[in-house]
Amino acid sequence: MNYVPGDLRDQLAHVGYDVVQAGLVCGSGGNLSARIPDEDAIWVTASGAWLDRLSRATFAPVRITDGELATVGALPPPRIEPTSELALHLALYRARPDVNAVVHLHPQTALLLDAIGEHIRIVTTDHAYYLRRVSTVPFRLPGTTELAAMTAAMAADGTDCLVLSQHGCVVVGDSVELAHKRARNLEEAAALTLKALTAGRLENLRDCPEEFLDRLSGSAAVTV
Repeated sequence: MNYVPGDLRDQLAHVGYDVVQAGLVCGSGGNLSARIPDEDAIWVTASGAWLDRLSRATFAPVRITDGELATVGALPPPRIEPTSELALHLALYRARPDVNAVVHLHPQTALLLDAIGEHIRIVTTDHAYYLRRVSTVPFRLPGTTELAAMTAAMAADGTDCLVLSQHGCVVVGDSVELAHKRARNLEEAAALTLKALTAGRLENLRDCPEEFLDRLSGSAAVTV
């Protein structure tokens, strides 16, 4: 696949291809978006779009304020129906001005843990750095304004990674790349949690050391 980092749609297409290859979503079972700089609008995947087959033509420009198709530059709005989860994306952008990208996937391991009532452990320094914490949104019907409002409310305090119970996950970031990294780290943390559970050693699984977490919450610069 050709990946041109200069266009947000190309960046999102790269994410879509990668997360399908990584097994974080099957086919069209997720949706992606990014805030268009200097516009009251986002690029968001079209309804039914397969995430590993995205192109610039499979993204719709949508105004954040009212959810209508937007005009970007001199181009008229394309005749594309946005994803059925559009309300979820818009609610997150409205609640979090710092968010420039939203990734919604259906990662199997994270969802399995949710289904059996286990929370995802923050095991490594990478998990701590990228995820900080993982919250769970109680089940609400997909595509509804109720799900969108509840998720945005739970993300309003700065939470960047949320499991949508019995449904999927949503991660946000100030860039497409950061949201992508968070999605990957969320499923890795879930996989380690499941391995410990399967081995009967979940009670022995240590969370990331408090010393590192304290540095993250303080003013000291931390790189991973």
